[in-house]
Amino acid sequence: MRVVVIGSGIVGSSAAYECAKAGADVLVLEAGRIAGGTSAVSFAWTNATTKRPRPYFDLNVAGMRAHLELRRDFGVAPWFTQSGSFDWRTVSESMDDYFENFRQMKEWGYGVEWIDKNLVAEMEPDIDVAAIGDCPISYYPEEGWVDPVLYAAWLLRAAKERWGAKVRVDARVTEIETEGGRVSAVRTADGVRHGADAVVNCTGGWSSQRLGDAQGIPLSSTIGVLAFTPPVALTLRSQLHADDLDIRPDGAGRIMIHKVSVDLTFKKPEAISPSGDEARTLLEAASKVLPSLRAAGVEAIRTTVRPFPEDGYTCAGAMPDVAGHYMAVTHSGVTIGPQLGKVVADEVVRGKLHDEMETFRPQRFFQASAKRAAAAHA
Repeated sequence: MRVVVIGSGIVGSSAAYECAKAGADVLVLEAGRIAGGTSAVSFAWTNATTKRPRPYFDLNVAGMRAHLELRRDFGVAPWFTQSGSFDWRTVSESMDDYFENFRQMKEWGYGVEWIDKNLVAEMEPDIDVAAIGDCPISYYPEEGWVDPVLYAAWLLRAAKERWGAKVRVDARVTEIETEGGRVSAVRTADGVRHGADAVVNCTGGWSSQRLGDAQGIPLSSTIGVLAFTPPVALTLRSQLHADDLDIRPDGAGRIMIHKVSVDLTFKKPEAISPSGDEARTLLEAASKVLPSLRAAGVEAIRTTVRPFPEDGYTCAGAMPDVAGHYMAVTHSGVTIGPQLGKVVADEVVRGKLHDEMETFRPQRFFQASAKRAAAAHA
């Protein structure tokens, strides 16, 4: 079976790896560089906290487990760090939601516990616990983060070396060709035609685009902004989540900083100066928690499109318009990528459907469109 995977980010590389492992003849077509889209600018937090309703929570938990299985599969996972997350709130308006999330996660069996400031200071002495005040602190020991570019590199290397998968970069797909309503080939911008029995669309923030005979899905994507410090002499291992602020190590002593309120000031990805207002806002917020950052400055700041299907939930499954066209797009790609790769391989290559994925099928968007059209006509 010839499977073409469009996109080489964390979802595309997962699908390519698992489809090749399942025995397919896999070709990955990437418009730019490997994992050079959203995956390259992601906070990359593996978690299931606040993920509702229950089917979405379960999918994210399955993704977290799949990361551990993948680490066993490789014997080493230089892309994956699992050292836990601290979470607290200082704003009274958000406390009810904070406590309700703790209750819900505990009820669903997710790893979370209350801890005190003394233990935080012992585990992560670089944190200024005075910034936490007397706020309750929750700890999620099973959470972690991924380097998505390394992840993609290792999985695609294994797919090539173990099962003969092929990868083409600078190969932007412009068209999915069909015969009799079924996928027959894809064509790239340079005019090259690649025969295919199935196409797995893993284009993330670009998955709304029509590709020849194949339509996309509706998106309501947002913009993400991340700041990166130069190397700083810190021993921080855990992630920190405080109000709308997220902080984690990013390797070689660098710290990654994210703040939702900064994201909301952008309507599209833009080039931002490391000495600009956004960088200062992010650094000042992070420095209250990690005082060693005050003199560090911001080395780089980047924006990206964060792919959200229109209703905010994962979209994975056969597209209703063209047989053999499979969509796999989600905002939670870092967490569920390895699990989604297994689902794609089962459904596309082995013909084994996953009942737990019914909530997430692309059909839901086209049913909604048909209902709106019928209502307008009436």
